[in-house]
Amino acid sequence: MLTVSELYIYPVKSLGGISVPSALLTDRGFEYDRRWMLVDAHHRFLSQRELPQMALLQVRLQGQGLVIHHKNIDQPPLLIPAEPTGESCQVSIWDDECSARWVDSHADEWLSRMLSFPCRLVYMPDTSRRLVDPVFAHRQEVTSFSDAFPLLVIGQASLDDLNTRLPSPLPMDRFRPNIVFTGGEPYQEDTMEHFQIAGVSFFGVKPCARCAITTIDQQTAQKSKEPLRTMNSYRTRNNKIYFGQNLLFEGTGKISVNDRLVIT
Repeated sequence: MLTVSELYIYPVKSLGGISVPSALLTDRGFEYDRRWMLVDAHHRFLSQRELPQMALLQVRLQGQGLVIHHKNIDQPPLLIPAEPTGESCQVSIWDDECSARWVDSHADEWLSRMLSFPCRLVYMPDTSRRLVDPVFAHRQEVTSFSDAFPLLVIGQASLDDLNTRLPSPLPMDRFRPNIVFTGGEPYQEDTMEHFQIAGVSFFGVKPCARCAITTIDQQTAQKSKEPLRTMNSYRTRNNKIYFGQNLLFEGTGKISVNDRLVIT
């Protein structure tokens, strides 16, 4: 039997994630997931690829807004409103452009100071529609400020197998999934084309190509060569390293830890 064991949201793209007991599905993934994002002076997204220290900014939900604090710097936290009403702007994520709203100058100043890098915080309102790549889309699905897809699933057995190959085991947070499940075989998610959780249908559409973020310790922001060095020996295809499965879904509702995952 396959069972949902962990659920995660990442309200601000590339900042610390939040483990949640249940998650509500919206039109673009889990509620709050990657609805905020940091951008540079050219309105292009920022991530731990360029700024590993982003891992040290931890986020928590407060009401419908956010609170952000730095793990190592003793400063008052940053409070973010649920739906910022700043001016509209255009931002870019990889090859996509979409509309967003500036949050406010206080957030920009606080984040720039914590990261020692000039940046601005933007929010994706419900009116912004960023389409999933039509090569993989089923019904013109949309996503938030995620890299490309609304959800990512990883089996705990896959991480367990990887950890038997590594010099030191790594936690699941290196891979930033939304859904983790127990049971089944290592890498079973690779071939999960269609499954259901709590009556919602999910579709595996593309294995997740992994980048240098997996080499960043999410507690310290220190970089290493693992796990990419080890995964390169057995998880490479077409010169890319894959771990986890990107998902699309059909339907709305809430899924929770301990829900059954049923392959259809």
